[in-house]
Amino acid sequence: MDQKYQLDKIDQTILSSLVKNARKPFLEIARECHVSGAAIHQRFKKMEQLGIITGSRLLVKPRTLGLDVCAYVGVALAESSRYLEVVTALRQIPEVVECHYVTGRFALMIKIYCTNHEHLLRVLLRTIQNIPGVEMTDTMISLDQAFERQVWVNEFPSK
Repeated sequence: MDQKYQLDKIDQTILSSLVKNARKPFLEIARECHVSGAAIHQRFKKMEQLGIITGSRLLVKPRTLGLDVCAYVGVALAESSRYLEVVTALRQIPEVVECHYVTGRFALMIKIYCTNHEHLLRVLLRTIQNIPGVEMTDTMISLDQAFERQVWVNEFPSK
């Protein structure tokens, strides 16, 4: 979506409510907005069509599954032309949960979850660093996640 969609208060309320609880019924949101359930449904569908909303998902806490190590890994490429090849290979590694093309010292910044430090070492040495086109990596281990949130949708700054 290249063109920006101007959200009004009702759109903001819909997004804010669903970010907090994706299972919240449209009728409940409609009551808060003083409009019909159909109006909420239409606005939701419009935001889906515009690409503002890309679905809903369950969030799983990694530690509850024994994934006790979260790490951020900067990945330098041997040549920038290998970007798509490296990203395709990273996508095949289940421990890699995010991949961003970034500015600065590294071409890619990835987020990975592992069960322990030995698992992390195996993923780095045997998998990521063996991908053709990966020149080097730099790993930062997260000691604590202070908070996590979705995009702020209550009130957007005016231009």
